[in-house]
This record gives sequence, C-alpha cells and structure tokens, in this order.
Amino acid sequence: MAVRPQTTPPPTPTFLKISFPVPRVVVVRMDRPNRLNAMSTTGQWEMDSIWKWFDQEPNLSVAIITGTGRAFSAGADLKEWNQSMSSDVDPSKRMGNAPAFKPLSRRLGKKPVIAAVNGLAMGGGMEFVANCDLVVASKDAYFGLPEVKRGISPIGGALPRLIRTLGLQRASEFALTGRNISAQEAYDWGIVNRLVEKDQVLPEAIKLAESIAVNSPDAIICTRAGLREGWETASVERAVELTLEREFAELQRGENILEGLKAFSEKRQPRWKASRL
Repeated sequence: MAVRPQTTPPPTPTFLKISFPVPRVVVVRMDRPNRLNAMSTTGQWEMDSIWKWFDQEPNLSVAIITGTGRAFSAGADLKEWNQSMSSDVDPSKRMGNAPAFKPLSRRLGKKPVIAAVNGLAMGGGMEFVANCDLVVASKDAYFGLPEVKRGISPIGGALPRLIRTLGLQRASEFALTGRNISAQEAYDWGIVNRLVEKDQVLPEAIKLAESIAVNSPDAIICTRAGLREGWETASVERAVELTLEREFAELQRGENILEGLKAFSEKRQPRWKASRL
C-alpha cells in the first residue's frame, strides 16, 4: 500500500529530518550528530512546530523520534545555554525558560510517539524518552539525567513522569545521583519496551508503529487519551469519566466506529477514514 499524502504540508526544519516509511507513520530524526543531537533554541522551536503539525494532520496516526549517529540526543545545547546566561538575553527567553523547551518532554498531544533510541539519551534526551508512549532501544544505548552534576535540574517533565513509571526510590536514585543506566537496566525498570541490535532500532520502531497505525485512527486517539488520563490524574474513575465525556463521545459520532463494527460483521478488513478527533 502506498504512503498516503498528507493533507497539510509538514514544516521544513533544519535540525529535524522528516520521512514517511509506511502509511500513517512519520519518522522525525534529530540530525545534528556533531553535537550529539543536542538541541539549540532554534531546534526546540522546530520540535514544537513538528508536534503541533503531527497532531493536526489527519492522515498520520503514529510518530517515531530518533537520532542521527551515535546519539539519540544529549538534550539541551549547554554551550548555548551558558552563553545565554552570561549575555543580555531576556531571562524569560533563555533556553531553560523558553516555551519551546517543552516540545516533547512536556507534550500532552493526542497521538502516540515512539522513541527509537539509537544511542545515548542524556538530559533533555532522556526527558523525551520519559514522556514517549513506547520505547525501542539499542542494546548499547544508555540513559541519564546528569543535570545535578552541571548545577541544573531536569525540569522538562521527567521527574514526575519517572515517579509514575519507576516509583519514588528508583526515580530518586536515577535523578539525584545523575548516574547513567544501561539499556538493559532501563528495560528491567520498565522505561524501555523492546531491546534490539543497533541496526534494528528504527526498523523495529517502524514495525511497532505500523502495528498501531493499522487500527482505527479515532480509537488510537481515544485509547491513548484514556491511558494518559490514568497516568496524569490521581483518580481512576475520573480518568474514565473524562475520556468518556471527550474523546469517546467524539469517537461515537465518527464514521470509523461504524466501519469497524460493520467490517467485523462482514468478516473483512476495515477501511478507515482520516480521524476527525
């Protein structure tokens, strides 16, 4: 099946490279290998633009984020951050304070993102991983939040998210010591879904994305919303209520629920329409 064209043109970034390997899936590659894919402020604004476009593009259901070279991402560009601290830059616009600092690590969004961790994921790169819906990692990848070693703090959303994923004690050990953990340890702790050889990271992530993208676009959005509400809110019952009132109510007004039920009855594959959620 040919990859369907997008109804809205994607942004044209320079730090990020975009490709469409299979239908309804986009790969977003951080492409600054000489700086371990560390993000400048410009790169962070590009990320912000890409994720907004992805959520609004009706012909896409799943995104994959990966890196070029030996790194997934070393996080924020600390050299630029240091320069902004010692210059006359408005404090509200410095790297750590700019709205673009939260392009993925604090993204709520409505569609799933898979991290294809091809190498080191440090600082902001690790914060991206902590907020992705699924994670495929190279067996030789490693992860860390070294901010405490640099006089900074990982304030991009990873700390409360890691509490929910790892529990207080493991999250505290990871963040307060600033030590690196191996891909195997990340897998054992529940941060990583699948461990593969380095050359299989992106193919495995695409395979995983495709297994999601063949499903109803409306159901993907609704199901992810239910998962996220359960992760973000304290009450299970309230999370269910919110999803019923919003995404599930919209799902029931759409064409895909009718198509899915009809296809089941007729014992055929469903023919999904672009999501309107």
